[in-house]
Amino acid sequence: MNRDTLAWCLVAVTVAAVAAIIVLVVRNRALSERKRQAEDALTQRLNAAESQLITARNELQRYTQELDGTIREAEEAAEESTKAVLKGAARFLQSLAAEQMALLEGVQRKYGGHAVLGDLLEVNHANAQMARKAQGIAVLCGAPVGRRSRSASVYDVVRSAQGQIRNFRRVEIMQQTGFALKASAVSPVALAVAELLDNAASFSQQDAPIEVTFQRVQSNLCIIIDDAGVSMNDEDRQMASALLSGDFVPRLSQLGNQPKFGFPVIGLLARHYGFRVDVTGVSRYGGVRAVVLLPEELWTEEQAPPPVEEASVSRIRSAGSRATDGTRTAHGLPKRGARQVPVASVADGEDLRSSSRTPEETGRASGRSLGAFQRGTLSGRNLDPASSEGSEDA
Repeated sequence: MNRDTLAWCLVAVTVAAVAAIIVLVVRNRALSERKRQAEDALTQRLNAAESQLITARNELQRYTQELDGTIREAEEAAEESTKAVLKGAARFLQSLAAEQMALLEGVQRKYGGHAVLGDLLEVNHANAQMARKAQGIAVLCGAPVGRRSRSASVYDVVRSAQGQIRNFRRVEIMQQTGFALKASAVSPVALAVAELLDNAASFSQQDAPIEVTFQRVQSNLCIIIDDAGVSMNDEDRQMASALLSGDFVPRLSQLGNQPKFGFPVIGLLARHYGFRVDVTGVSRYGGVRAVVLLPEELWTEEQAPPPVEEASVSRIRSAGSRATDGTRTAHGLPKRGARQVPVASVADGEDLRSSSRTPEETGRASGRSLGAFQRGTLSGRNLDPASSEGSEDA
């Protein structure tokens, strides 16, 4: 009896244990299925969220690109509009400067021996500086440089550039040269050299010399400008090289409140006309050495002037016999009657020396000192005038 009862108890416990195990297994399977379903649902939601995030990111990138494009187009439109306005204003100033120069030259021809001539030529010198600044602004805004119809001596071109800066007396051209620039290169090279001379004069002491020399290197002709100013650091050299190469053209808004047009203008001219400018060298005075390297396509051997016919000589002598002392230069050449572009812009060194003179002689001496706008060099060359604005297809 007791054994039967114990056996039935064991059977009951076994059945209960098996039943409990079966229930646990079923519940575990149900929980696993629910977990899997929850994970699948969560994965789907995550995938959907990632897809929405990618879509939103793409939309944001597209909107950003559109916004950047719109801003860039607006900036370019504003830049072009500003350049158009400045170019028009610069051309207007150029025309006014040319008209004023013509008027002053007329006054010089009319009152050549008057003591006030020196003051008038000071005004003409300031007018030439204004014309150069206006021309530089116009070039930076896309305007072409004026063209010439004849070649010009490299020496004369540098003298012309010398006469377009404020402290022109500090510039010393150390030598003559037997080379000439071709007609297409005269105006751009003159403007580039003038900007370099102005930069050299601006960043050096008022009494420091600025020396200009010429050197032929293989098939290239170099115009070398040495100043005694402060040398540039590495960062300034890198920026100057980028500007002078023409590869980097700053916006007008990047030029600052006191804009410096010199290097950007030189870079545009160098890239367009095919010459190179380097300011990374050091002069013998410890300042900056600027080198304008002209390839052989831009220059040629200077031609000797043709022999003067006897009839022309007779006419010159006849005109000279009627002229007074006030209508001749310091070298005895008759002054030009028609306006020419100032290819030689300053007088020689002996014209700058002064001694005790009467007021009338002082006026004539001052006129010779600033004869850059009226006379040629020692050879008395007469060159064809260049347009102050150039042609649109230049």
